[in-house]
Amino acid sequence: MDIGALVEFRVHGDRQLAVITGAVGKGKLSLRDPVGHIHTVHPRQVSFVIPGGALFTTAIPSFGQDVEALVEATDLEVAWELLAEEQTPVTPQELADLLFGERSAKTCYAAHILLSNDRVYFKQKGDAYEARTSTQVEEIRHQLAMAERKILQQTEFITRIQAKLRHEAVTWQEFDRGRLDLLERYVLWQEECTERNQARDLLRQLGQKEEPQAAHQLLVQLEWWSPHENLALRRAGVPIHFSSAVLAEAHRLRTTPPPDRAERRVLSRLAAYAIDDPTTTEVDDALSIEKLPEGGDRLWIHIADPTRWVEVASPLDLEARKRGTSIYLPERTIPMFPPELAAGPMSLLPGRENCALSFAVQLGPLGEVAHYEIFTTTLDTVYRLDYQEVDQLLETGVEPVLERLRVLADLRRSYRQGLGSVQIDMPEAVIKVKNQGQDLHLEVLTDSPARALVSEMMILVGEVTALYAVAHDLPVPFRVQPTPALPPPEELDRLPYGVVRDYALCRCMQRGELRALAGRHGGLGLAGYAQATSPIRRYSDLLVHFQLKAHLAQHTLPYDLNGLKDVLMTLESATSEAVRVERENVRYWVLEYLHRHQDQVQPALVLDWFNGDPYRPMILLENCALRIPIRLDRPVQRGDMLDLEIAQVDPSRDQIILKEVSA
Repeated sequence: MDIGALVEFRVHGDRQLAVITGAVGKGKLSLRDPVGHIHTVHPRQVSFVIPGGALFTTAIPSFGQDVEALVEATDLEVAWELLAEEQTPVTPQELADLLFGERSAKTCYAAHILLSNDRVYFKQKGDAYEARTSTQVEEIRHQLAMAERKILQQTEFITRIQAKLRHEAVTWQEFDRGRLDLLERYVLWQEECTERNQARDLLRQLGQKEEPQAAHQLLVQLEWWSPHENLALRRAGVPIHFSSAVLAEAHRLRTTPPPDRAERRVLSRLAAYAIDDPTTTEVDDALSIEKLPEGGDRLWIHIADPTRWVEVASPLDLEARKRGTSIYLPERTIPMFPPELAAGPMSLLPGRENCALSFAVQLGPLGEVAHYEIFTTTLDTVYRLDYQEVDQLLETGVEPVLERLRVLADLRRSYRQGLGSVQIDMPEAVIKVKNQGQDLHLEVLTDSPARALVSEMMILVGEVTALYAVAHDLPVPFRVQPTPALPPPEELDRLPYGVVRDYALCRCMQRGELRALAGRHGGLGLAGYAQATSPIRRYSDLLVHFQLKAHLAQHTLPYDLNGLKDVLMTLESATSEAVRVERENVRYWVLEYLHRHQDQVQPALVLDWFNGDPYRPMILLENCALRIPIRLDRPVQRGDMLDLEIAQVDPSRDQIILKEVSA
């Protein structure tokens, strides 16, 4: 590289032309650009030496313009078509001969620019360039076309977003979904989202703040999400809808019932009372009393028999196993079985024959199980009642069957208390949401005679099922709970009676779990307990029905011990996730309820001290049954009543700040 030679070098990736003015230091070059600036560069930074000798720096601009005109007028594809067959590298000088018929400074530099800019036809090999194969060129063209299409789609997407934000009508395209899904994932997983950088870049292009809350607000503004989108449900990935194949199978079974292989005992004219909430559609239990000829009563607890319609390992069974349970949310129910079956032939309904698994139980004088039998049955006299109706009937005493059921339920509760059961009655919020969150009704439930009656009968079925399973070495899902270590009686006596004391007991309870082997249920005071009362909406109960019915019919059990353990391993995670979704969703709507009643004073009961600090009590908001720790400016005692006001509440962020109303 001689003094006076015209060379190309790069400044921040951009091409620059300059003339070599001399050597500097150890092997470096001094270059002067057209505006007179001096650059000191290493020879490796020179990307091309233009042949043809010296050139004054003042002539560089016109030289560059002439070269640019040559580049714009030349199609490199023509040269590639000629050189692709030869498979020999070509230098810029040789390409200048081919394209322009001469090797001048301008044509050689133009050829260099064409080759170095090219990403399709040629690839560099040393100082020369090799023509790519036809297959390689087609693949690169396809990739470039896809990239251009992506840029166009991004531009169109941003245009539609802007139009939607101006409240204009917009038709979303299929390729918009991927970008909106990206924003969804960023909202759901926030900093844990592996694509957070892409999401932030998209928000920046849309002129939004680069944070999850901004993405959430944008999705609501676009009406892609509702203002009360269930984020817990989305995070859980719970299947909301049934596939067309599962729905078709449910419809086929409904219209063409399969043969009933069970030998059923017909319980003709035995009145069965199905007691539940008025909005319940999956009716899975009913109660009867039978007067025995020798005197005394026989309790009948009838449980709906969905295994009449579902076989082990059938598509419906596998779908129910995947779901694990029905999920009850304030705004919707996500059933375990398609509603066409769950709320239809699977349920115990008035005015028709119903298939059931019935538990006939005789109690001893203390409430113990003196005798029991389990039958597959048919019921034809079912009466539906809701809890409020039953409470009224029990209060007036006009229905002797219900009154007798209450007496037996009270006897059972006393019996279990003698065995060490723990009775807890904490208020619970029940919320009903309609019209996409516009209508919100909240009710605080406590134990009532009707609810206590039904609960005790369901617990009795769980004990009888466990007794039967243990007696016949039958593997079923047992619900096991460690015996709680309760505070000493004198410590409990110092607490106010009622909710405060129940909360102290509640904190002593350990979580129960499903096991394939029997064990004590400490909370219920029973040596064994296996739930079997909700087979339409709880898969572990359905497993019990499969096993019981097979044993009663003297058929091979669907599951041996190891097979049952395998199913329970997968089931536990699904049911735990469902419980979490229900809990988080109820809490969201409770906070939304408080947000809509932000101006109201909220009476609160002090349950305990958070971490033993009397300035930080755990309180119960009585209007909505929400338990939450707060911070006060004064110490309080357990059982104190407080008047609180809402300083701040944000349901979407799960945040609430309460402060005491000043005197």
